[in-house]
Amino acid sequence: QVQLVESGGGLVQAGGSLRLSCAASGRTFRWYGMGWFRQAPGKEREFVAAISGRGGLTSYSDSVKGRFTISRDNVENMVYLEMNSLKPEDTAVYYCAAARSPFGSSGVGAYDIWGQGTQVTVSS
Repeated sequence: QVQLVESGGGLVQAGGSLRLSCAASGRTFRWYGMGWFRQAPGKEREFVAAISGRGGLTSYSDSVKGRFTISRDNVENMVYLEMNSLKPEDTAVYYCAAARSPFGSSGVGAYDIWGQGTQVTVSS
């Protein structure tokens, strides 16, 4: 079983950058595809980015493609989300999640282990 703890959120001005980190415990970390999702107040949780177990495959939502980069370190059991050119509409709680398979997915239902979330606020 994997447990996830996110960090790195905060307040940033539009155009700025943040790097979110997700620390995973559990020796089978490399077996899981990993994803980042976000949820703004009054909205459903939405897909941001995903990465396969070995890190060779990544995918992004259209809204963040070209601005965000997902990566992982299977030695340190970490997943990262580098966020650049942030916009006020990126404001949300960001969640790290572990998929049931080695492949990342854009579907919320593909993930069964979630972190507690970290708040990202982008001011205009």
